[in-house]
Amino acid sequence: MASMEKLLSISLILAFFKNLISILLNLHRAQLLVALVDAVLSLYFWWWCGLCPCTVDIDRETTVSFWVPLHRRIGKPVLIPIHGYGGNSQWQFLAQVGPLSRSFNLFIPDLLFFGKSSTKCTDRTYEFQARCIVEALKRMGVGKFSVYAISYGGFVGYRMAKMYPDEVEKIIIVSSGIGCTEEQKSKQLRKIGRDPLELLLPNNPRDLRTLIDLSLYKYDPFKWVPDFFLREFIEVMCNEHRTEKSELAEHLLSGSAEKDPSVLTQETLLVWGDQDEVFPVSFAHHLKKHLGPKSRLEIIKDAGHAVNIEAPGHLNDLIESFILGE
Repeated sequence: MASMEKLLSISLILAFFKNLISILLNLHRAQLLVALVDAVLSLYFWWWCGLCPCTVDIDRETTVSFWVPLHRRIGKPVLIPIHGYGGNSQWQFLAQVGPLSRSFNLFIPDLLFFGKSSTKCTDRTYEFQARCIVEALKRMGVGKFSVYAISYGGFVGYRMAKMYPDEVEKIIIVSSGIGCTEEQKSKQLRKIGRDPLELLLPNNPRDLRTLIDLSLYKYDPFKWVPDFFLREFIEVMCNEHRTEKSELAEHLLSGSAEKDPSVLTQETLLVWGDQDEVFPVSFAHHLKKHLGPKSRLEIIKDAGHAVNIEAPGHLNDLIESFILGE
């Protein structure tokens, strides 16, 4: 057993440095700092959380990247965290993945055009994203699972639950505008007072800081981050596949994308920050009313849109108690 653990540790270290070298060799412009942070996050996911990177080819056009367990543990339920805009799965689930990896077998996808996931298909709907994730999971031998999805990922997770009721056992939706009316959407966009595409896909540090200010209530972890780092972050996280990400955002904002969504058959947990300025709490109550008695709403005090960053411990407790029945 000791020799096996030693071999595993060596293989993880070699894989980390291989990944780091690959990143450094493929850098464009001056993206060194963001690449190094990304490499450190990869090491954390491998070493501390017991996850390794994996890519699944759905067909000749579509590839979905995941972080998956090094060893799938019998008796532990499967949880699929689905990220939103603002970076890939590593950056968005950094504060949660350690504790969650001890309670669940985590399979963490990057949505199409984020991370290493991509497609040549022109379909930008939530349904296509949902189909690709579930098909990849099936190819990895994952049958039944629960979904935890935030913001834009909530729209995708909702479609997964609707389209695959036999596979999706429970679903947690965090800070997502599912089912909002055109009146609610228009009112919120007027309140924000900016073109949402400029914020979802910022072109400069000022727009990125505006997005961060809009998403966080208690504190801004990027307050002291210099602009040159934010420019590198935009280059790496936003400018790659910018056209395709813009098309995803346009579908999100279109009136046809969200008309009276189906009532889900699964037990559903809704989690919102009481200070959410992107999808305010009124959206949560509206969705709760739509879903009916099989849903539950938990509101976290003094938290904004990015509950996964501002209150990761509280959110993890809610996820674990809901799925594990504790």
